[in-house]
Amino acid sequence: MSNLHKSLTLPSNPENVRQVEPLIQDIAHQLNLSREQYDNILLSLTEAVTNAMVHGNQGDSNKRVCISLRHEKNVLSIRVSDEGPGFNPNEIPDPTHPENLEACSGRGIFIMRRLSHECRFTRGGRTVEMRFNLQSSD
Repeated sequence: MSNLHKSLTLPSNPENVRQVEPLIQDIAHQLNLSREQYDNILLSLTEAVTNAMVHGNQGDSNKRVCISLRHEKNVLSIRVSDEGPGFNPNEIPDPTHPENLEACSGRGIFIMRRLSHECRFTRGGRTVEMRFNLQSSD
C-alpha cells in the first residue's frame, strides 16, 4: 500500500475539534480500516486535540494545534502539537485509582495510551505521538 501523509492546523477553539472526524473518515476509507481501528484512532485523536486546545494552549484561539498523520508499512503515526508551555505526563494521576474515579479530568492520556499501540510525549509535553498498527486481518 502506498504511503500517505496528511496534516491539519487548527486554531484552539473547541468547536474545531469536529474537523477531526472527517479527516479520520477519509483516512479510514483510504486505508480500509476496521470499525475498531477507526473508533480507536478517532477517539485517541479527538482526546489529543482536545487536550492540546484546552490544556496545552489554554483555550487561546490565537494559538494553533498541528495534526500530522502518516501511514507507512501498516502503521498509522499521528502527531499532535500545541503551542503551550508543556507538561510532564508522568505527573498526571492514574484515573483508575479509587481516589481519582470521580475526577473530571485525567482520562484523555489514559485513553490514548490504552487505544494506541504506542503513545509518547515529546517537546516537553507539547507533542503527543501515537502509533496504531494496522495489520491486515487476512
